[in-house]
This record gives sequence, structure tokens and C-alpha cells, in this order.
Amino acid sequence: MIGFLNSYAPLLELALFNALLAFSQYVVLRAGVFSLGTAAFAALGAYAAAVLATKLAMPAWLGLVASLGIGTLAGALVAIPLARLRGVFQALATLALVQIVLSITLNWVEVTDGALGINSIPKTVGLFGMIVAVLAVGYFLAVIGTSSIGRAFDIIREDETVAVSLGISVPKHHMIAFILSGAIAGLAGGLHAYNSYSITPNEYGFNMLVMVLAMVVLGGRVSIWGPLVGAVILTVLPEILRGFQEYRMVVQGALLMVSIVFLPRGVADTTLAALRRRRIAAAKAKTGTVTA
Repeated sequence: MIGFLNSYAPLLELALFNALLAFSQYVVLRAGVFSLGTAAFAALGAYAAAVLATKLAMPAWLGLVASLGIGTLAGALVAIPLARLRGVFQALATLALVQIVLSITLNWVEVTDGALGINSIPKTVGLFGMIVAVLAVGYFLAVIGTSSIGRAFDIIREDETVAVSLGISVPKHHMIAFILSGAIAGLAGGLHAYNSYSITPNEYGFNMLVMVLAMVVLGGRVSIWGPLVGAVILTVLPEILRGFQEYRMVVQGALLMVSIVFLPRGVADTTLAALRRRRIAAAKAKTGTVTA
């Protein structure tokens, strides 16, 4: 078992990092917010941690606190104007945020080292640290999901008019979703910086944005298992298709299209719904047998 973990540790660490990014995207989608800002929040967290580690020689725990803090602050600042936007306008505004952050990381050479990125970052977070982070964030989101905030998220996602009629403040809950998304993505960026030795601006661009969105759509955006399943599938799939390098993106795109058409609720949410129906049917059958 130990040998297996050592052999596949880099792949597992990447899957766990992707799971954290998917959690960040999951929060806003569950609340009915069409945000694409996860990559920007992750970049801010990663560069904050990397700068503190390489230029100021700060300990890793302080860098992670800074990553979490800057992600939270960025989410709060973005939420103020964007919580009142809807649909494609939110998407375009958060996409602009990603471009702004990328421009800063490319042009603020004195701090970010420009296009070369920041290198020689001490690897202070390994597989165990990533597992702890994913479990902690997953448990936190599960608790949030069963609370009044999670129920409000679900109602807003399904129908904002109904939410308003029930006295739910839509802008307030959108702000909460932005803040949670920023905090989780910022933490993920910090963990990535302390796990990968180096970071570059291109890592946090359009490719990450599309990949994170695809993970949640593929896995599901209602259950907490959705982001996890989507992250695992889209992390492991390139490894399986290593021999078909030129067709890798084609296969990923086809898989996503099939999922949207035949599993619109996502792999995890569809599976959980099927299991729930089976349990209900079995319970009804058992009750009928006992009654007879």
C-alpha cells in the first residue's frame, strides 16, 4: 500500500488540488452564481504563499493563512459589485477578473518574476497535507450544505422568485458564495505553491478555468460528492490516455458532452438519486410484505 501511494503520489496530489478547486466552483454554482473566478482566486493564493516563502522566508503555515486570507478578501471585494449581476454578466465580469490577475502576475515582475514564474519554492506540503485539506473543506461544505445557508442556496439556484417570496436575500447569499469560493480557491492555490516547487501565470489561465467548470458539471453540482468525482475522473483520464496524447482533449470533450446529454445532473448526483430511489422502492416493498 505504501509503495502504491509513493508511486502515484504526484497524481493523487494533483487530484486533491483539483478537488479543492472544484469545491470552490461548486459553492458558487450551487448558489446559482455563474462565476468563473476560481482560477483568479487560486492565483492570488498561490502567489501570496510563494512570495512569502521565497522572498520573505516565512513559514508555510503563515503562507497558507495568507493564501486563505487573500482569497477570502478577494471574494468579498468581488462580491460587492457582482452579487447583483446575473447569468452571463457574472460570467463575463469574473472572466475579466481572471484576466486582470493574470496581467498582474505577468507584469509585476519585481514581485512575481513575470512570465518565468516563481521557482525554488520549498515543498512543505505533501500528500498527507492535501488529504487533510480536502477532508476539512469537504466536511465544512457538507455542514454548510445541510444548514439554512445550504437550503437557501438550493432554493435560489432553482428559482430566485420563490427565494425572494420566502424572505431569502439573494444578494446576501451570493456574497456568501463568492466569499467561500474565494477562501477555498485561495487555500488551494497556497497548497499548490507549497507542493509543486514552482508556479507560473499560465497555470491559472483559461485552461484551469475550463477544467474546473468541467469537473463540477461532470461530477454534479448538488451533492458534495460531485466535485470529488469530477476531479478524480478528469485528473486520472489524461494519465489513462497518455498513449493517445493528440486525442486527449477530444476524448475529454466527448466525455463531457455525453455527460451533459445523458447525465445532466452529473455522474455523482445521478448515481446518488438512483440509489435513493432504489432504497425507497425496497422500503416500500418490505412494508408491503410486512403488511400483507
